[in-house]
Amino acid sequence: MRGKPRRSNSATNAPPPDVSDRDRIQEDCNRVLDAFMDALNTYDAAGMDRCMHFPHPRIADGKVVVYDKPGNNPMDLFDRLKREDGWSYSRWVKREVIQFNESKAHVALSYTRLRADHSVIGTYDSLYILTKVDGRWGIQARSSFGP
Repeated sequence: MRGKPRRSNSATNAPPPDVSDRDRIQEDCNRVLDAFMDALNTYDAAGMDRCMHFPHPRIADGKVVVYDKPGNNPMDLFDRLKREDGWSYSRWVKREVIQFNESKAHVALSYTRLRADHSVIGTYDSLYILTKVDGRWGIQARSSFGP
């Protein structure tokens, strides 16, 4: 009886990770994403930087911006969101690792931006790429349909 051939990971020529690997990587990514959201909601640029790897491209609102190093995260975006939309905080709606290996994961996610009264400003789909560098998972790149 012949089984289906397993595709290999082209970078390492290893077999693809299994479901238990997916669960572990999802948990690792969720920890980083939770820390990132906590830092974002407390307006903590250094905390957000600790969750990222650099250079860090962000694709949103028709632009590609590359943060070359920690300290380049434009916190004025949050000032604008507060001023124009009454933004107070954000929260994850869903996070799903859709492709992965031992050192990279593509996470399809959505988040909601809310006002202080908990009314919804908007919910936005995104793709975050997390990488494991020197044993640490971090957000390497983001593409969002949100502003």
